[in-house]
Amino acid sequence: MPRALPSSINLLALCSALTLLASCRSAKSDSGTQTASSGANTGTETAANPASSKTVQLTTSSPEARDLYLKGRALAEQLRAQDGRKIFEQAVAADPSFAMAHYQLAVTSATAKDFFSHLKEAVALSDKASEGEQLMIKILEANGNAKPAEGLQYAEELVSKFPGDERAHFLLGTAYFGRQNWDKAISEYQKSISINPSFSGAYNLMGYAYRTLEKYDDAERAFRKYIELIPNDPNPYDSYAELLMKIGRFDESIAQYNKALSLDPHFGNSRIGIATNQMLQNKHDEGAAEAQKLYDAARDDGDRRFALFARSVIYVDGGRTKAALAEAEKEYALDKSRGDSANMSGDALLIGNILLDAGRTAEAAKKFQHSLELIEKSSLSADVKEDAKLAAHFNNGRVALAKGDIATAKKEADAYASGAEARHNQFRIKGAHELKGAIALKEKNFDTAINELGEGNQQDPQVLYFTALAYQGKGDTAKAKEYASKAANFNVLPFLPYAFVRAKASKLEAAS
Repeated sequence: MPRALPSSINLLALCSALTLLASCRSAKSDSGTQTASSGANTGTETAANPASSKTVQLTTSSPEARDLYLKGRALAEQLRAQDGRKIFEQAVAADPSFAMAHYQLAVTSATAKDFFSHLKEAVALSDKASEGEQLMIKILEANGNAKPAEGLQYAEELVSKFPGDERAHFLLGTAYFGRQNWDKAISEYQKSISINPSFSGAYNLMGYAYRTLEKYDDAERAFRKYIELIPNDPNPYDSYAELLMKIGRFDESIAQYNKALSLDPHFGNSRIGIATNQMLQNKHDEGAAEAQKLYDAARDDGDRRFALFARSVIYVDGGRTKAALAEAEKEYALDKSRGDSANMSGDALLIGNILLDAGRTAEAAKKFQHSLELIEKSSLSADVKEDAKLAAHFNNGRVALAKGDIATAKKEADAYASGAEARHNQFRIKGAHELKGAIALKEKNFDTAINELGEGNQQDPQVLYFTALAYQGKGDTAKAKEYASKAANFNVLPFLPYAFVRAKASKLEAAS
């Protein structure tokens, strides 16, 4: 699977996806500072090293730190975040001014609090880093501050200045991936592979991009190549299992997840993959028990949070709101014990969403407000706080809509849309269309609903389900069945909107 953080803070998930495999290469400069390049050269343009082969240099004053970094990078690139994190901590101990080691500690962090702490260190030390490293840190900082458009610009600059670096292309491809520009993402991953045919991470996310485009044969070829390149690592089997789950081959998917666990019993992503397959087979108790295994064997709070989040989603999917809320409250308590305001805010948002879906509107509104207040009172950046205020319009609009207050819902939707446009945030722009589509659906303006929802996030099963309802309202049973089927059979890892609509979409599919 790609890097997964079960935080409700979308910016953190995006940051991790964008930067997990971002790294540099190794060589040695004449000055004695350890640097990185594609070969024995240091990155200076020569006849043997033209501009087209320029790569990002790795900067550290310590040979020991450099070796540790490369060892940690190899682990992190295969989604072994906990193992990589331990090595990056050693690299920082060997060279406290090593900006990229702090960068990687942010990327592999188990909590939001640690993410922002190490990001701050990486930014503070970036003046000691090479130009390419500075751009990579700027990408992480931009996305960490909910500025994905700015992050994309830095990724494009990185590739323009270091076109011979496979990880630069990977980073740009993953920026496109986050914007759901799948074809551009695939193109950049292919460029990564053309530079380094053994760069396994590019095959991984290329497989996910093909999967999203429903080009399942291409996705399978990419994942099988990924397995071929690193057959003794768990993540290739985990990724292939996710494809099998997507296309409804649940038992085969579980077998691949078990293969991953046989290689690394601590690879928690696969434990959650098995739990999800069981949920999709309506074996909710078995799925919850499988997720509990991850919690019981957790190596850090990241594992614990992932297990609790997965159990919440499984219980929501099974119609057990009380049990789902109990798991979400445990997650909140865990983050409160660490004083992690960002994750606490995400937990409050999770609880609010479960309450809203259960029709407990007033309670949901209080949780949404609490989520916002946690960010506003935190030490997080002004940009993060502004983004949280913007997100509040989306939540307030949904609460108003649930209450039947259409006028307020429209006002909040307009405020959300204008703010999203101003920040050039594609994720939130799509969310604004979703909210406007839901409002139009409530008003039985079915054509408007279909148009607005069509501009929403097509990777959100809830958007697909609302679209099915709009077509049903129009009397177009064929289209209603098509979209209901897409929503019902979306088959992804724990995703709260999917849990909200899966059973309802299945009923609508059967009735259409």
